[in-house]
Amino acid sequence: MTPNHSIDFFDRQFQRQIAEGELALNPFEQATLPHLRGRVLDFGCGLGNLALRAARQGSAVDALDASAAAIAHLRDLAARESLPLRATEADLRDHVPEGLYDTVVCIGLLMFFDCASAWRQLERLQAATAPGGVLALNVLIEGTTFMGMFAPAGHCLFEPGHVRERFAGWESLHDSIDTFDAPGGTAKRFLTLIARRPLAP
Repeated sequence: MTPNHSIDFFDRQFQRQIAEGELALNPFEQATLPHLRGRVLDFGCGLGNLALRAARQGSAVDALDASAAAIAHLRDLAARESLPLRATEADLRDHVPEGLYDTVVCIGLLMFFDCASAWRQLERLQAATAPGGVLALNVLIEGTTFMGMFAPAGHCLFEPGHVRERFAGWESLHDSIDTFDAPGGTAKRFLTLIARRPLAP
């Protein structure tokens, strides 16, 4: 795997969170929690807090992330609790999910790819969502001014309307835009969409 500024940024953050016990669900994970069921794909799982909750509720979970520290942490916890959870380190810019999932989660990931890769991976995640299944997506959007976690090249701030267009025909379960203060007087703006894929005709 090639070195990546964003991966390094989060590897350091995850190591600090593990050391300090900061393992609570973030607001986007909290919004997704009620929709977890069946076979779950957590694409960009980070420390795996949501993946662990899903597995503890009985879901079979595939959790993927590019952070070695996060995946090692998650594997250790899953093994200790004998959970139905498989944690895999992977470069998610090109990863193709295998099979269909009842729930697909992608929180805080796609904006770290160049836009062409981000849209391609969104299409793959939609294809991996089983008919009648749910896809939970969270991305940074235009208006975000905190850029310290991005590589100099290769990130994507989404236009909300363009994201919603990709979910035409899906049942909207949650749609929100949230703005958070960030260091240096900057801001992060997030779009969170949770939608159900139509049943096959």
